[in-house]
Amino acid sequence: NALTGQYTGRSPKDKFIVNEPSYRDTIDWGSINQPIEEDTFLRLYDKVLDYLDQKDELYVFNGYAGSDEDTQLRLTVVNEIAWHNLFAKNMFIRPSSKEEAQKIKPNFTIVSAPHFKANPEVDGTKSETFVIVSFKHRVILIGGTEYAGEMKKGIFSVMNYLLPQQDIMSMHCSANVGEKGDVALFFGLSGTGKTTLSAAPDRKLIGDDEHGWNQNGIFNIEGGCYAKAINLSKTKEPEIFNAIRYGT
Repeated sequence: NALTGQYTGRSPKDKFIVNEPSYRDTIDWGSINQPIEEDTFLRLYDKVLDYLDQKDELYVFNGYAGSDEDTQLRLTVVNEIAWHNLFAKNMFIRPSSKEEAQKIKPNFTIVSAPHFKANPEVDGTKSETFVIVSFKHRVILIGGTEYAGEMKKGIFSVMNYLLPQQDIMSMHCSANVGEKGDVALFFGLSGTGKTTLSAAPDRKLIGDDEHGWNQNGIFNIEGGCYAKAINLSKTKEPEIFNAIRYGT
């Protein structure tokens, strides 16, 4: 079973960016981009590594974020839950072979320990849950939440920072393309219909949630779709309904 525990969505109040000198002046700090000091992050990072080191079994995925090869991230995802690894394999871009996966040298790593609980008084977090991005150490550290979407959105946060510096627009949208090469973009918050609208039967899907726009056009940041399956209707959303069934 894929159980997310107490969380059925992300925890934005528990998300932090490490306040590092090289990146300090290029981040819009506030209630969304909350700072956490580097030494505080490193202490918690060591705790999580010690916690994971005691596990009999961990799961690792090597892949990519961004289908534009000039700007894509090479990723390693380390976590303690099997279905989270399956989630990462579905959401990120998969290597074409086992040999390619083994050769990937990541320039960003996700370390996810959903069952590790932080102590806010000691660890500098706001609760037992934390999602911390360090651009200096090229790490996303996740704990205290079994909601797998934190991995996906953590990488999107990283791409939202890196891509604009290369004159590429990062976008939270779905995209599809017609027979004549005409591209349609659908912007909206989560649950507003991006995936549904982009899954038009007479157009080819580019992606349903995260994209970049460079001089060559639109490219998908991900390798899979992020469709909501709750209350899914075969009548209203037949393409999505059929796509998540075995053998379709």
